Amino acid sequence: MQKPLKNYAFIDSQNLNLGIRKLGWRLDYKKFRVYLKEKYHVEKAFLFLGYLKENEKLYQALRSYGYILIFKPTVKDRDGKAKGNIDADLVLKALVDYNKYDKAVIITSDGDFYCLIKYFYRKNKLELTLSPNFKRCSRLVKISAREKIDFMNDLKDKLKI
Repeated sequence: MQKPLKNYAFIDSQNLNLGIRKLGWRLDYKKFRVYLKEKYHVEKAFLFLGYLKENEKLYQALRSYGYILIFKPTVKDRDGKAKGNIDADLVLKALVDYNKYDKAVIITSDGDFYCLIKYFYRKNKLELTLSPNFKRCSRLVKISAREKIDFMNDLKDKLKI
C-alpha cells in the first residue's frame, strides 16, 4: 500500500484574494482549506500576508480553519496604503521546509515566483501551481509550471462565500 502524500501549500494571500475578487466573487477560506486537503493532500497550508492589527479577528478565523499564518510587517506606500511584500518569505519557507513535505502546492499568479516554481518542477517537488485567475496569471508562472498548473476560475460554485 502506498503511503499518502504529505503536501504543503504556500499561499500568496494578497494575490489569491485580489485574483478571486477580480472574478467577481469572494473566497470562503474554510471551504478552500478543505479543498486543498481533499484534492491535493495538503497537510499544512501556509498563508503569507502583511500584518494589520485591525484584522486580528480574521486571523483568528483563518487559524481555526487550519491555516498557518506567516506575517510580514507592513509599511505604508506613498498613498498611505499598507503594503507587505511576502515573496521572499514564501520562497524561504518553501526551501527551509523542503525535506519536511513530499510536494508543494504554490498558490499565486505572480511571476516573481517563476524561479521557485521552475526549481520545484525540475526536482519533481511541485504538485501543482494553483492560480486564482487565468487572465491575471503571469506568463512566467504558466511557463515554469508547464502542465502542473490549474486555475480557480471555475471553482466559484465550490468555494464562494
